Amino acid sequence: MPKIKPSKGAPYARILGVGGYRPTRVVPNEVILETIDSSDEWIRSRSGIETRHWANDEETVAAMSIEASGKAIADAGISAEQIGGVIVSTVSHFKQTPAVATEIADKLGTNKAAAFDISAGCAGFGYGLTLAKGMIVEGSAEYVLVIGVERLSDLTDLEDRATAFLFGDGAGAVVVGPSPEPAIGPTVWGSEGDKSDTIKQTVAWTEYDSSKDKFPAITQEGQAVFRWAVFEMAKVAQQALDAAGISPADLDVFIPHQANERIIDSMVKTLKLPQHVTVARDVRTTGNTSAASIPLAMERLLATGEAKSGDTALVIGFGAGLVYAATVVTLP
Repeated sequence: MPKIKPSKGAPYARILGVGGYRPTRVVPNEVILETIDSSDEWIRSRSGIETRHWANDEETVAAMSIEASGKAIADAGISAEQIGGVIVSTVSHFKQTPAVATEIADKLGTNKAAAFDISAGCAGFGYGLTLAKGMIVEGSAEYVLVIGVERLSDLTDLEDRATAFLFGDGAGAVVVGPSPEPAIGPTVWGSEGDKSDTIKQTVAWTEYDSSKDKFPAITQEGQAVFRWAVFEMAKVAQQALDAAGISPADLDVFIPHQANERIIDSMVKTLKLPQHVTVARDVRTTGNTSAASIPLAMERLLATGEAKSGDTALVIGFGAGLVYAATVVTLP
């Protein structure tokens, strides 16, 4: 029987560059209050959100991804032709096929890179990062582009008091490449499908009737999601630290999914993070951008100097499914 040759990849992988794109339109809470009975103070106290960005017609899922990816590729110091894989996490690209990743790979100028989309909601960036790491260590690509991108304004019911203020648009991207030492820890990930109804699309595309139905939107059971995120995801975050052999005192940065500042505060408290740990709070001005939220927050922390290259960061995403993914990374 012939023997299959073993794969020859890099010993480890790391994030080499990061880029982000936020739409030009900034939407304050006052705009949201035009369609719901609430107040700026209530929105801030419940979520921490002050503003969010909404895309215009030209700021498509592909266009925002290309902008963020160009910055990440430049930050990594490589050319687009060296990209061997493009992974896009999104729930707001409305074409079932082809994958938007193929369009992005082509327009960036990659050399026929493998390209595919994944749907893992707010955990999508962590899922994509894990897949990219595997591709590099396995040897099927030297550099992989991981993109989280959403136009959640398209899936927002502006009359739903529980969700109208939450969602924003944007794209975040990272380049993952070879590393001589571990720089992306083991991923702790999973799903709890028995809770899938707590975050869902209001109407399935197959059941949508434009003559009688509102355009499908994202809805959620706020209290149930909050309790799950606060209590269960803190456990997952601790498991990721343990898997990487890192203690909270060893961390420099904490970048959780930017869903709600109250959830972030509760996780910080439960994990007993020391005061020296920088905590991403991009949610205040970007809102919840689902798969884009972690790379966007990472990019902002590095751009403002709140975090620096080489810092050790815990990242965790969680959301619809319910799905989750957490790992420890070295920042680019």
